[in-house]
Amino acid sequence: MNDIIIILLAGFTTGITTVLFGFGGGFIVVPFVYHIVAAEPGLSQHAMHIAVATSTAVMIFNAGWATIQSGCAGRLNAAVLFPLVWFIAAGAVGGSLLAGLLKDEVVRVLFILYLIITLADCVMRKGFISRPQARRLSGTTVSFGGIFIGVVAALLGVGGSVMTVPLLRRHGYEMRDCVSAANPLSIPVAVCGAVTYTFTGWHAIPATGYSGFISLKILVLLTASGFCGMLFTRRCIPAVPDVLHARVYVALLLAVLLAMAV
Repeated sequence: MNDIIIILLAGFTTGITTVLFGFGGGFIVVPFVYHIVAAEPGLSQHAMHIAVATSTAVMIFNAGWATIQSGCAGRLNAAVLFPLVWFIAAGAVGGSLLAGLLKDEVVRVLFILYLIITLADCVMRKGFISRPQARRLSGTTVSFGGIFIGVVAALLGVGGSVMTVPLLRRHGYEMRDCVSAANPLSIPVAVCGAVTYTFTGWHAIPATGYSGFISLKILVLLTASGFCGMLFTRRCIPAVPDVLHARVYVALLLAVLLAMAV
């Protein structure tokens, strides 16, 4: 019962972060699912893969719904999304396949290292908290950067927002525009990742209620509570000032890092 409550709260929080920060699942879902699954007999050796795979599946629904809402509100910029989304999708296929070849603990360590690097970049390098002058993404950034984002995001189950938001922020976009773009850019990662984790984890989990590495029970609970969290955010949380938005983004990354490290 306690595990269900924790999952529902995590899902509700994920719904809030999807709308406010473009985090469709990964940074909130992965730590909670990891600790819950790791405590179950026979599943501990697959805990990180299950957490990442389930997080990836949750992102399909969260990022998809948020994208529809942003599109209806006219907040999606096609010049930013394309062709970046195609390169991210290509990288996501490779990242998902690579994750199936790595041991569970290796993925966990990579997740923690990735958080540390991202936090250091946001805090120590100029151009994130204080928005610089707007400039276009170069062809190299779109192509090679997009593939890199797709590989890392699918490998660690974090969507792409943790890289696309800082990337767009450093190119002069407001946080709300970064977040609006982050959700659709996370969809190809989520779809490619979920399909790959389903096939690579087929018959790998010695328990019922799994589609490959994806826990169907946790997926349903997270998706339902996440939808409630998104509705709550849209209706009850006012617009956040740009600089405060960036600072809270960094604080959230730090909180998830501590959760995974402990």
